[in-house]
Amino acid sequence: MPKVQIMSVIGSAVPAPLREQGLLACWYLVQDGEAISGPLTSLPAAQALSQRITLSA
Repeated sequence: MPKVQIMSVIGSAVPAPLREQGLLACWYLVQDGEAISGPLTSLPAAQALSQRITLSA
């Protein structure tokens, strides 16, 4: 099974609605080079979701 990875994006790569809220970074879960989650607003949230996905597989 492919590994789930956490990818961070910063600056202009952050979706506009999040930038408008003042966020300068966000995180995505990625598998096989494809995003499998929407933008997450914190690294702990991304880590928790990654762990849930890994445990359910």
